[in-house]
Amino acid sequence: MAASQLYTKFARVWIPDPEEVWKSAELLKDYKPGDKVLLLHLEEGKDLEYRLDPKTKELPHLRNPDILVGENDLTALSYLHEPAVLHNLRVRFIDSKLIYTYCGIVLVAINPYEQLPIYGEDIINAYSGQNMGDMDPHIFAVAEEAYKQMARDERNQSIIVSGESGAGKTVSAKYAMRYFATVSGSASEANVEEKVLASNPIMESIGNAKTTRNDNSSRFGKYIEIGFDKRYRIIGANMRTYLLEKSRVVFQAEEERNYHIFYQLCASAKLPEFKILRLGNANHFHYTKQGGSPVIEGIDDAKEMAHTRQACTLLGISENYQMGIFRILAGILHLGNVGFTSRDSDSCAIPPKHEPLSIFCDLMGVNYEEMCHWLCHRKLATATETYIKPISKLQATNARDALAKHIYAKLFNWIVDHVNQALHSAVKQHSFIGVLDIYGFETFEINSFEQFCINYANEKLQQQFNLHVFKLEQEEYMKEQIPWTLIDFYDNQPCINLIESKLGILDLLDEECKMPKGTDDTWAQKLYNTHLNKCALFEKPRLSNKAFIIQHFADKVEYQCEGFLEKNKDTVFEEQIKVLKSSKFKMLPELFQDDEKAISPTSATSSGRTPLTRIPAKPTKGRPGQTAKEHKKTVGHQFRNSLHLLMETLNATTPHYVRCIKPNDFKFPFTFDEKRAVQQLRACGVLETIRISAAGFPSRWTYQEFFSRYRVLMKQKDVLSDRKQTCKNVLENLIPDKDKYQFGKTKIFFRAGQVAYLEKLRADKLRAACIRIQKTIRGWLQRKKYLRMRKAAITVQRYVRGYQARCYAKFLRRTKAATIIQKYWRMYVVHRKYKSKRAATIVLQSYLRGYLARNRYRKILRDHKAVIIQKWVRGWLARIHYKRSLHAVIYLQCCLRRMLAKRELKKLKIEARSVERYKKLHIGMENKIMQLQRKVDEQNKDYKCLMEKLTNLEGVYNSETEKLRSDLVRLQLSEEEAKIATGRVLSLQEEVAKLRKDLEQTRSEKKSIEERADRYKQETEQVVSTLKEENTLLKQEKEALNLLIVEQAKEMTETMEKKLVEETKQLELDLNDERLRYQNLLNEFSRLEERYDDLKEEMTVMLNVPKPGHKRTDSTHSSNESEYTFSTEIGETEDIPLRTEEPSEKKVPLDMSLFLKLQKRVTELEQEKQVMQDELDRKEEQVLRSKAKEEERPQIRGAELEYESLKRQELESENKKLKNELNELRKALSEKSAPEVTAPGAPAYRVLMEQLTSVSEELDVRKEEVLILRSQLVSQKEAIQPKNTMTDATVLLEDVQKMKDKGEIAQAYIGLKETNRLLESQLQSQKRSYENEAEALRGEIQSLKEENNRQQQLLAQNLQLPPEARIEASLQHEITRLTNENLYFEELYADDPKKYQSYRISLYKRMIDLMEQLEKQDKTVRKLKKQLKVFAKKIGELEVGQMENISPGQIIDEPIRPVNIPRKEKDFQGMLEYKKEDEQKLVKNLILELKPRGVAVNLIPGLPAYILFMCVRHADYLNDDQKVRSLLTSTINSIKKVLKKRGDDFETVSFWLSNTCRFLHCLKQYSGEEGFMKHNTSRQNEHCLTNFDLAEYRQVLSDLAIQIYQQLVRVLENILQPMIVSGMLEHETIQGVSGVKPTGLRKRTSSIADEGTYTLDSILRQLSSFHSVMCQHGMDPELIKQVAKQMFYIVGAITLNNLLLRKDMCSWSKGMQIRYNVSQLEEWLRDKNLMNSGAKETLEPLIQAAQLLQVKKKTDDDAEAICSMCNALTTAQIVKVLNLYTPVNEFEERVSVSFIRTIQMRLRDRKDSPQLLMDAKHIFPVTFPFNPSSLALETIQIPASLGLGFISRV
Repeated sequence: MAASQLYTKFARVWIPDPEEVWKSAELLKDYKPGDKVLLLHLEEGKDLEYRLDPKTKELPHLRNPDILVGENDLTALSYLHEPAVLHNLRVRFIDSKLIYTYCGIVLVAINPYEQLPIYGEDIINAYSGQNMGDMDPHIFAVAEEAYKQMARDERNQSIIVSGESGAGKTVSAKYAMRYFATVSGSASEANVEEKVLASNPIMESIGNAKTTRNDNSSRFGKYIEIGFDKRYRIIGANMRTYLLEKSRVVFQAEEERNYHIFYQLCASAKLPEFKILRLGNANHFHYTKQGGSPVIEGIDDAKEMAHTRQACTLLGISENYQMGIFRILAGILHLGNVGFTSRDSDSCAIPPKHEPLSIFCDLMGVNYEEMCHWLCHRKLATATETYIKPISKLQATNARDALAKHIYAKLFNWIVDHVNQALHSAVKQHSFIGVLDIYGFETFEINSFEQFCINYANEKLQQQFNLHVFKLEQEEYMKEQIPWTLIDFYDNQPCINLIESKLGILDLLDEECKMPKGTDDTWAQKLYNTHLNKCALFEKPRLSNKAFIIQHFADKVEYQCEGFLEKNKDTVFEEQIKVLKSSKFKMLPELFQDDEKAISPTSATSSGRTPLTRIPAKPTKGRPGQTAKEHKKTVGHQFRNSLHLLMETLNATTPHYVRCIKPNDFKFPFTFDEKRAVQQLRACGVLETIRISAAGFPSRWTYQEFFSRYRVLMKQKDVLSDRKQTCKNVLENLIPDKDKYQFGKTKIFFRAGQVAYLEKLRADKLRAACIRIQKTIRGWLQRKKYLRMRKAAITVQRYVRGYQARCYAKFLRRTKAATIIQKYWRMYVVHRKYKSKRAATIVLQSYLRGYLARNRYRKILRDHKAVIIQKWVRGWLARIHYKRSLHAVIYLQCCLRRMLAKRELKKLKIEARSVERYKKLHIGMENKIMQLQRKVDEQNKDYKCLMEKLTNLEGVYNSETEKLRSDLVRLQLSEEEAKIATGRVLSLQEEVAKLRKDLEQTRSEKKSIEERADRYKQETEQVVSTLKEENTLLKQEKEALNLLIVEQAKEMTETMEKKLVEETKQLELDLNDERLRYQNLLNEFSRLEERYDDLKEEMTVMLNVPKPGHKRTDSTHSSNESEYTFSTEIGETEDIPLRTEEPSEKKVPLDMSLFLKLQKRVTELEQEKQVMQDELDRKEEQVLRSKAKEEERPQIRGAELEYESLKRQELESENKKLKNELNELRKALSEKSAPEVTAPGAPAYRVLMEQLTSVSEELDVRKEEVLILRSQLVSQKEAIQPKNTMTDATVLLEDVQKMKDKGEIAQAYIGLKETNRLLESQLQSQKRSYENEAEALRGEIQSLKEENNRQQQLLAQNLQLPPEARIEASLQHEITRLTNENLYFEELYADDPKKYQSYRISLYKRMIDLMEQLEKQDKTVRKLKKQLKVFAKKIGELEVGQMENISPGQIIDEPIRPVNIPRKEKDFQGMLEYKKEDEQKLVKNLILELKPRGVAVNLIPGLPAYILFMCVRHADYLNDDQKVRSLLTSTINSIKKVLKKRGDDFETVSFWLSNTCRFLHCLKQYSGEEGFMKHNTSRQNEHCLTNFDLAEYRQVLSDLAIQIYQQLVRVLENILQPMIVSGMLEHETIQGVSGVKPTGLRKRTSSIADEGTYTLDSILRQLSSFHSVMCQHGMDPELIKQVAKQMFYIVGAITLNNLLLRKDMCSWSKGMQIRYNVSQLEEWLRDKNLMNSGAKETLEPLIQAAQLLQVKKKTDDDAEAICSMCNALTTAQIVKVLNLYTPVNEFEERVSVSFIRTIQMRLRDRKDSPQLLMDAKHIFPVTFPFNPSSLALETIQIPASLGLGFISRV
């Protein structure tokens, strides 16, 4: 199909844009050949007319389908061109946050400027062993590819990392080296991988600096060769460096820094060891302050200095050498501060005693005067003479800077040499992987010699890259046997020739440097004359004669000639070097020892470094000619030679390319600048790779992939059995032009754009199919809808018509009814109207008549009132006239009388002068008296009637008249009358005051009485109301309290239950964590033990020389049989002879007694601690519960407890006595004697029988006493317990319910207040009581000490008494002591019940201790009784066997001899007997040589464990401690040896895990402990162990079982791991659901060929195989469940991890496949009855990830649903899945960036692990629940096939 046919309407294209480089647009109409304009619609909504180039008529680039955007490999794109590459990188970087992308063989890495969690150990483990195309692009994938190709092809590899400064080259190289160090490990104990990684901080500190583009820019190139041995483990490394930027030492641009090491030194200047360096702040030195930016944000230079020193130490650079390095670096800083003063234009001088120079000389150990002289002078040598010439200030400054640069370069080389020495390995290197961290193509505004060399190196690397890409393309075509057509690709050999050929730029530069008067200008003219107009790649700028332009492969670069000669010569004065070489500082001359040997980089003895710089100064006469010649090498010549060596190395390896891209110049995280990205893509060769791929057949499909993808384009008749022929037939029909594709052996090759055309056809076919399906479905839905509507319409019609008929009948009935209603209603209305009118008329009449009557009445009333008014007015007027007349008469009378009085007054004044004073004094008194009298009268008027008041008034008026008439008479009275009047007034005043006082008192009393009455009334009412309210409140409170109590009880119950559940879960988690830690320690111990064995084997092979007939093993090490070493401390302290496999040598197993004792002691201490803690909690609770009831308990309980204690002590003493007697009996039975001594009737026989009889009776008695005592203790405990079970809430509820009436409630309220006060006082007194208690306890301790002394004395006395008297004496003494003690405590605590209460509590504690001790004694008694029964049985057998051989005479005559009782068995006792020397044969036949697939298949499950236990039983029966220990130790070591030898076989590991667990269960079941004997039969209880407690060995076996379980998990993981990804993710269980997308080059160049495809059925079959093997071996069901849980966890974790690292797997259809696969796994669990094993829960993260792929991902509701659904996934995993989600078909939609941001915002508060991947190596802690066996030991038969004929049944 022609490309122009794809330019149809709605096709999308790329058009150039000055801002965005490329802009997307959409065609508005079809393109027709000959059109000059394309109508386009831009994405921002604008329309555009795009004019085609009239010359080329090239159409714009087509845009890839959306389904291909964001692919992992750029070569998977259908259209391969610049805009497609740029857009794909941008989408991956911005939208998906993916920084790595493949471009064929190149990994493109974009610097995110942000720390990403994609470089952890989990990611390394995920990429380890994976094919490169199977996982998402990553630097680890490239490293893994190189590592696997090195191992597979046995060819050296190299990883070439290039890019601009700040693009991330160094970080990428560092991660690649970390990957090798992690995956390969080290071949020795020297931790070479750590040293390799430790070289990075050293090289970064001395070779990296801050630039405007990068805070940690590498200012040199380096090539690190990581060496591997034959097992592909790291053995060493070697580093080569290129073109160090020495000019940075003396000059830094604005916002840049010098090398990091200088600032690290200045930041650490205050350290004590750095005082001698005399450093300070970085701003104090000229060489570190020029950039003006001495600090990098977020970097602590002091800490970095510590890291650098630590790395130096790790690499073996001693402290002295480190201080030497720092002295030289500090000297360089001080040298930069040396200043010069000009004497004249041609000479200069240094100020005297110049401090910086003095410090420099002191640090360097050189003479001050010599250095000062040669800094200001230089030596010129001619053929005959030598001149010393002064130099100018500028020349001196340049010479100083050149010296500083030279010293730093030499120091750099010296450090690199020592790093290489530290990384060098004595082991022969088998292969290596080189990592090249090289600078990328550079072009700046001003380009100088450094940029020229860098771009020259990139030209060479680009040539090698192009040839390698071309070679790969050619190999692919030849491999597929398709016609090879030469692809035209850019060859930059002309550019390289321009630079390095004869008369090239470098050659001319070196020639000019040799000229005495050569300058940059003369060199530029030579370049113009030689190359201008002769080489198309060389140009001259128009406006400059000191520059030239070279057309590089990436871009044109203009170089300024200024400084080229000086930098190429790199001149430093030889005299200055001589001064430094004469230094007393030993390290300084070492820097200037030139290594003249030119060594090939591939040589085995190569140091791997090419010298960076040479001193071009003239040599002295005494130096050899060869040295002088080498000394004249220029920088360009050295760089060209080192570059040639590098290219030789790279050409001898398989290269892998990493191209680092800098997304923006501002270091903004995840910000993409299209212009900068395109520049770098062009410069780094990515677009050239695309161009080469696009020139041939870039799209390549396997036949199966093509068939699966484009099956929809085929008809049924086109599908043949031969997939290849089917694809050929289809392609011939779909693409007529056969040049557009080629058929290879396994693949189909397509030209560019053909896949897009096929995708278009496929999409059209699917769209047409969808439309047809939609048409059919919609038609079917419409028909269904029509039929449903028709049926509904008929039904509606039927109901409507019936409804209408009913409505019509109802209408008729209503019409008739309405007519009747209207008739009556109208009648009613008219009648009501008439009545209302009539009523209104009557009302009007009544109102009118009333109105008229009222008017007449008012008229009559007015007339009557007018008459009355007239009457009163006329009377008033008459009275007014009368009063006026009377007033006038009286006035006249007064005037007349006044006149007469005045006359009379004048006469009397003379006479009454003495009286006048008193009159003045008392004139006011009279008025007061009158006023008081008036007030008294007014008060009296209140109690008299109106008539009395009028009478009093008339009397007052009359008295006044009489007083006025008698005034003249009184005035004529004498002085005596006045005195009488005065006294009278006083008496009247007193009387009035008294009366007034009485009145006020009466009023106040009345008022107070009324107030009291009112107050009493109010108070009474208030009290009544208050009581009523209180009563109501109390009722409410009572109800509320009742409800509260009920609720609180309920809440407390629920809270306690929840708390109990939470605490239980927490305890389970803590227990699992503890188990996990313990089991991890066991795993680590086992690993170290195996490693120790391997190392010992290697040492044996290397050191031991075998001698004939004799072989010896060092006794200080473990044997090769991996004996069970329990701790490193024991292994170091014990000297144990070890056995080897030769029969002639003895091999003693490791003694485990010390370890078992220590382990037992630790276990006992932990148990005691836990018991004490539980006991303390329980006692505190009991004390709180028993406080209320304690005093009521009878005091006699103390005596009972003491009596019980006495009984317990008595039992203990009796048990000890019985043990002693039993031991004596054993000794007697073990001694040999004549048969007659043991005959019935013999004295010894009788003594023995009597003792046995008495012992049996005594034991029965003691047993009954123990049972009685235990029952009493239990009853006491049960009696105590119920008294404390009532909670406070219940008591309160009952008390409240009893308060029924108000009086009780009020009393309760008052009592509550009193109780509160009482409690406060008790709280104070309780503290004092506790102090008193402590004092009493101290006294009690003293008394107990005295009692202890008395008991010891009594014990000494009792030992001298016979046994019967001893018991009675001890009993009597104990009763006396207890009685005295009880009486003492009763008297002591009679007045203090609290102390007595504490004493009682202590008694209860002692009671519980007695119970525990009695239980132990009971066990001891039981064991002793069993032993006595055995002895009694043996004696009975003795009596039967010896009775016939003994005569009575022999009985009398023979003396008494020791007892000898031979054994005689009647039936099988479930024990196996073997000889000590047969132990090794037993272990060998039963463990070492037993094959699970052979003999063991037909055995009873666990038979080896039963046999071993029966042998242990017999050793226990014999009481042979050494035999038990030896057998158990041999068993454990042999099992470990078998597992080490055949540890990769699942059946072997499963078999011995089952038998180890069964052996452990047997030791528990027959231990004699009650907890393990519940399910035993009586016969099985008889088989319990009698002499030894093997609890310590149970722990050892448990640890061994844990190790076997972990090994089993590793074995099944190794078996399952290759199947999981293929079966769970890649295989299509549901055929046709998922389609295959176009894939790139990486999928086809996999490192490992397919070894067969695993399916889900393969996984299920393997799981069923595991399950059947475990069941066949009789493994415990609970253990099988744990194994199933672990298997499913491995399946889920590996599947999810691969899903998170594979973009091609994150699609809707793949989610359906995963969910189906998970359902099949769940079905398998149901079939095996393992649903309750917890295995399904381990798949929950995978299930949720599959659901996440299938749910809607658009709205906020979808986001909320996802957040609530994915609770088993971490935030990082959810976001990763959403970012990786990729539609397989065009009908699916991508997840928008905004939706992902919404998810992140909603999950920001979730606290989960930031780790992306699950830990697939995690092993759940295993437990071994006790599983007793119902198999009777006496019924077990030993098959002859086991070869155990030397074992006999007992």
